Amino acid sequence: MKDQTRVIAALLIGAAAGAALGLLLAPEKGETLRDGIADYIDDLVEAAKTKAQSSTGDLKQFSDSIYQQAKSKISSLVNDVADYKDDAISATKSKIKDTAEQAIGHLNEVKSKIKTTSNDLNNSVQNS
Repeated sequence: MKDQTRVIAALLIGAAAGAALGLLLAPEKGETLRDGIADYIDDLVEAAKTKAQSSTGDLKQFSDSIYQQAKSKISSLVNDVADYKDDAISATKSKIKDTAEQAIGHLNEVKSKIKTTSNDLNNSVQNS
């Protein structure tokens, strides 16, 4: 963007210098010449103002576009992280539930074996 601005500024300065030299060397009356130079410089100043306003508008539009893109990407990342968190919590709860069910199953097996062993021991004491 800086190079483009420098080129435009150089062209405007060159055009102004060329026009001024052309008017100075032209065979006209002094007052007419001064009026012509003043009008031409006013036109150049107006063109520079218009170009500056246009460049400012373009720059604002570009920065707004970049801001919206960044905002969209950050929002997408936040949503992805939230989804990942929810998936991780769900998987952890499921794993805890499965582990608890397995522990209850093992506990019931141990209870059953203890009960069977206790009954066998009770029967052997009574039969002796």
